[in-house]
Amino acid sequence: MSKSSATNIPNSLQEHWMPFTSNRDFKDNPRLIIEAKGIYLKDHHGRTHIDASSGLFCNPLGHGRKEITNAVTKQLEQLDYVQPFQQGFGGSFELASKIAKHTPGDLNRIFYTVCGSSAVETAIKIVIAYHKAKGQGQRFRFVGRERAYHGMNIGATSVGGMVNNVKTFASVLMPGVVHMRHTHLPEHKYVRGQPETGAELANDLERIAANLGAENIAACIVEPTAGSTGTLVPPKGYLKRLREICDKHGIILIFDEVITGWGRMGSAFASQEFGVTPDVLTMAKATTNGVVPMGAVAVKEEIYDTVMDASPKGAVELFHGYTYSGIPIAVAAALAVQDIFEKEDIFNRAKKLSPYFLDGLFSLKDLDCVSNIRGYGMMGGIDIKPEDKPGKAGFTCFKKCYEAGVNFKATGDCLILAPAFVCEKKNIDEIFEKLRAGIKNYMKK
Repeated sequence: MSKSSATNIPNSLQEHWMPFTSNRDFKDNPRLIIEAKGIYLKDHHGRTHIDASSGLFCNPLGHGRKEITNAVTKQLEQLDYVQPFQQGFGGSFELASKIAKHTPGDLNRIFYTVCGSSAVETAIKIVIAYHKAKGQGQRFRFVGRERAYHGMNIGATSVGGMVNNVKTFASVLMPGVVHMRHTHLPEHKYVRGQPETGAELANDLERIAANLGAENIAACIVEPTAGSTGTLVPPKGYLKRLREICDKHGIILIFDEVITGWGRMGSAFASQEFGVTPDVLTMAKATTNGVVPMGAVAVKEEIYDTVMDASPKGAVELFHGYTYSGIPIAVAAALAVQDIFEKEDIFNRAKKLSPYFLDGLFSLKDLDCVSNIRGYGMMGGIDIKPEDKPGKAGFTCFKKCYEAGVNFKATGDCLILAPAFVCEKKNIDEIFEKLRAGIKNYMKK
């Protein structure tokens, strides 16, 4: 390592236990990012990488937005913290009103959390509180889905369905959780948009209700498009069928929109894009453009009112919350993001850019090591043919692409792309040129 680059890394890499990382591999050959501007990252060797996944799906407005920096700085100078229990400040109420203008249906009661995982955890608790308030406390079961990712808290891990995330912690997970099959069928090869087949998989929920008693099921939780597992787009009619079954049996339908929320599918929320309104909706990531940790849960008025009315006036209605629920710095960032959404017509911009992005995505179909491609809106998944063990091909390919100057999220043997909405067509071209070069270098290994 050169002397100039050495100054950009810490004296020791050993003390930090990194999340979801091959720590030993990383520390042998670290990938340290030292600067981010617009849609570009600079590493500790001085090399530039284009960000093809908006960080972890959380920077759709690009990096280093002055509007957000200025809003956060101003807020810190005026009011850095206020405890969120039994007091508050005006900004959190203003933000809730702005969020409620975008959420589907009457999901206009907003509860703040600190991230996506805690948003899902909060949704689970709200659902239980709601059923108990209605006198249906026997509803304790939750229905998740295979290959789902909902976060890494105990509740979120329990309803998730990614095997490696679950198996180590199986002994401490929530009881009463069952999983539907995922929607990725063998015939779903190189599907651009929603698959034509697979809607009948939603009937898994009906079967579970029949076997375990619909009266015992509190909620069904799904990602409208499963993101972290590799962009599994819902088959046509699938989400609508889930909605029908939930309505039939009084089951709460939760959409986890931590990834798909705020424009990723082309509409403000995927629920609007796919024309199905849940009862509860989680969001995080793009809420602050990834600048400050923040999550939120939007619920129907009827759920909120039921929980409120079950408690006497003056009592705490929901015994739940976080030290950092809706704190000023997070709210300031989120309000600035809301202003950018409006001024730059971000959701329409994403929708208009999507066809060009998908053209580039599917142009990689000719590469021999690619076994499948999926995409919708501004998100896509590229499956790399597996090697001798799961995930090895994807991780090796990711590192080759990083060396070629493109950064993204890889899960198992899938490369996941989710560019910033502020990209121009030339930036999309650059992403796929570098991605092609990186994949070709992987094929030469």
